[in-house]
Amino acid sequence: MSVNITFLGGTGTVTGSKYLVEHAGQRLLVDCGLFQGYKQLRLRNRRPLPFEPRHLGAVLLTHAHLDHSGYLPLLAKEGFHGKVWATPATRDLAAILLPDSGHIQEEDAAFANRHGFSKHAPALPLYTEEDARRSLKLLHTEPMQQDFEPLPGWRARFTGAGHILGAASVLLQVGGRRILFSGDLGRPDDLLMKPPEAAPAADTVLIESTYGDREHPKEDVVAELGPALARVAARGGTAVVPVFAVGRAQALLHAIAELKARHAIPPSLPIYLDSPMAIHTTELFQHHLGEHRLDAAQCRAMGHAAHFTVTPDQSRAIAMNHGPKVVLAASGMATGGRVLHHLAQYLGDHRHMVILTGYQAPGTRGATLAAGGTHLRLHGQDIPVRADVVQLQSASAHADAGQLMAWLRTLPSRPHQVFVVHGDPEASDALRLRIEKELRWPAMVPEHGATWPA
Repeated sequence: MSVNITFLGGTGTVTGSKYLVEHAGQRLLVDCGLFQGYKQLRLRNRRPLPFEPRHLGAVLLTHAHLDHSGYLPLLAKEGFHGKVWATPATRDLAAILLPDSGHIQEEDAAFANRHGFSKHAPALPLYTEEDARRSLKLLHTEPMQQDFEPLPGWRARFTGAGHILGAASVLLQVGGRRILFSGDLGRPDDLLMKPPEAAPAADTVLIESTYGDREHPKEDVVAELGPALARVAARGGTAVVPVFAVGRAQALLHAIAELKARHAIPPSLPIYLDSPMAIHTTELFQHHLGEHRLDAAQCRAMGHAAHFTVTPDQSRAIAMNHGPKVVLAASGMATGGRVLHHLAQYLGDHRHMVILTGYQAPGTRGATLAAGGTHLRLHGQDIPVRADVVQLQSASAHADAGQLMAWLRTLPSRPHQVFVVHGDPEASDALRLRIEKELRWPAMVPEHGATWPA
């Protein structure tokens, strides 16, 4: 009996990762992500899935980022009651990320309703903070490099993928087939995370391609960030830094601690971490020593690199400091969260700076800024962009094209099929061509909603 994979997300885009695996009447979902970016992508979050959630057997999460886990509360709300398998650190991060996602959606819907700029009356969140907390009860953990049975007769194993705390590749064995899901692969030279582990043997491989058409610069994030912060501090401005609360925020805190220690930026320069989610994530690094590169002393230094602002009142009070400062706030692509209020405050003044810290998915506000947009739509208004916009090229937590190819080369034997996923069309097709040319393996970029034998 055949094993089939249906690509329900993470195809033609870097968001919404969902891969449905079916065999002998059983169904399992690898990743359960939200679509982000262009409106036509975000609308997919509100469309029913092509299967009944209550008939789904299990979910496997590669990691906790919302484009891989953020649909889970909605899946549970719609009737899924099976187990969600994850590594312990992914479970810990999901307990931070998912309720925060629900809370932000509730806040955004309430703000839209108060100010009347939603096209829907009333604007409704996809799910609430309480929905998210209920879905967390479905999570079950397994350590790296240990076989377990997500469904009767199915075997799975997590292997370290780098990228963020808890991130894993997933090897799924079912119906005589070995299917390897890369998840998001980290960089071998990442500032915080250890390199991805070598790939296990597989018949079918799904490889991410976020940077499938690019190579990262040789310069590291400390060297790139320092001059930008020194410039904005010298002119008395504020640097607004949209950060991904999990991974990127901690890398930047570590880099800032290093820069201050070297006096590359003023040791007195105020730094604010304005994201409860990022604050809690920073604390998790001390609970998962050994899973990343930092020792206990470096974790403590990272934790003291910024003023942690937890409450909305503390967040609003940042603007009362009129001197130079740096504000790190989620979200990393400026799709929502507190960073929007800081952008509205500082975008219109040439003394200030916006520092983009990684990949900006098409259709996001971050992508608009990266492309040199002259206005940014915030809370129903078009705000002029007069602040400097700097995009760091070295801060990405994703493997680049050469590093993705190097990971594929660690496979002990030639797979029968490679599916190139989780990338914009140009990046995915560029990686497909490299795989076919350099490795001489069959590779294809699947279309959204397509079903293929594994």
